[in-house]
Amino acid sequence: MITVLVADDQAMIRAGFASLLAAQPDVRVVGQAADGLEAVAAARDLRPDVVLMDVRMPNLDGLEATRRITDAGRETKVLILTTFDIDDYVYAALRGGASGFLLKDAPPEDLITAVRVVAGGEALLAPSVTRRLIEEFAARRPIDEREALRLNALTAREREVLRLVASGLANAEIAAELTIAAETVKSHVGRIFTKLGLRDRAQAVVLAYESGLVVPGAPPAEARRGRRLRS
Repeated sequence: MITVLVADDQAMIRAGFASLLAAQPDVRVVGQAADGLEAVAAARDLRPDVVLMDVRMPNLDGLEATRRITDAGRETKVLILTTFDIDDYVYAALRGGASGFLLKDAPPEDLITAVRVVAGGEALLAPSVTRRLIEEFAARRPIDEREALRLNALTAREREVLRLVASGLANAEIAAELTIAAETVKSHVGRIFTKLGLRDRAQAVVLAYESGLVVPGAPPAEARRGRRLRS
């Protein structure tokens, strides 16, 4: 059973999301929060699998609430909800530990799928808008040399796997691309996350772009080759 906390400052939206999710046989809504402070406290006390987090809330916004929840080191995942698909707050939330984001006007089935995906330990990177947002903001800033240096901890194979993860490929697709077993890819991904201190694929994609490993706006083949890193 997937446990969910819904955090939004609008009561009707909270109730709507809660009702939709509670109707699913594998989901249980364990609480609701009207602002960021309530969300942090409820996440601490209830330890839900997933928090649906609005971005703009009183007292404490969704960005800081996300940071506090993910910094606590528990397994709770945060799924950002927003009315804007290109938003500084959303990008910062992804960098700060959120596992993905979804537009509030997305079809109900998309929300249900998103909760299941995030609860299963994957980042919600399937919607093209998420990678577009990451590319949009990564393209505005120069390569972060500190992030580039972090990649020195990876082997050549692990860098290639990280490039493919950032290109949006699932483990099975990466296995086919590299002609290796899916379990081997899973092991590589696990080691990448451990070496770089990443929570999930969302943070991995952000790092791949900000370090220059993947080029914003490049064709898929070029994006996979990446830019030559300075060390």
